[in-house]
Amino acid sequence: MTSEIKPGERLDDLQIGGLELIQDPGKFCFGVDAVLLSDFVRVKPGEKVLDLGTGNGIIPILLSAKTPADHITGLEIQAETAEMARRSVAHNCLEDRVRIVTGDIKEAAEIFKPAFFDVITTNPPYMLSQHGFRNPDDAKAIARHEVLCSLDDILRESMKLMQDKSRFYMIHRPFRLTEIMIKMNHYKIEPKRVQFVHPYLDKEPTMVLIEGVRGARPRVKVEPPLVMYSREE
Repeated sequence: MTSEIKPGERLDDLQIGGLELIQDPGKFCFGVDAVLLSDFVRVKPGEKVLDLGTGNGIIPILLSAKTPADHITGLEIQAETAEMARRSVAHNCLEDRVRIVTGDIKEAAEIFKPAFFDVITTNPPYMLSQHGFRNPDDAKAIARHEVLCSLDDILRESMKLMQDKSRFYMIHRPFRLTEIMIKMNHYKIEPKRVQFVHPYLDKEPTMVLIEGVRGARPRVKVEPPLVMYSREE
């Protein structure tokens, strides 16, 4: 199926299952963090997944190929980006398994009420709204900084949409790990699995993958580090 590709957009091969993604380089394109998160997520047959802040739909589309999820929903506040994600879903003929909803993460529980999800994923903005340089391009600022939602917003709404033993997956920056752990515990999403991502074996981690379980007992497993590159390459 061929969907409309608008001026300035491109169609990228995702190198899995023949899937392709419509992207606009002038706004924001997915990075390796989305791929790493989709590999880290564990989904059982028949489960329902919600991706918060789905952007161009990269995580739901990857999860459709990598997991036996029954249905995957992506929530995105930017209407143009959500519309582009829907075109990617249609282009890949995934309408039966993937749905893109336009809406605010801060209102997620109200949007999906009374539904619950078995798995919630998110690749959120890493930087605090006041931290560092804010790109004047709104789409990029929203993707990189907590402009429209905070870590508290994500965890609060996730808690409301999870039942006991539902799982939460997130990729973030190690410098915020203490804050993340404390806030996950506050919202009754117990950290259960952590994996650090290093660019090279002798370099500090630049990303951290986290799994939490709603209502679980405290006990964290630290996975072996994931090293992206070797010096021989």
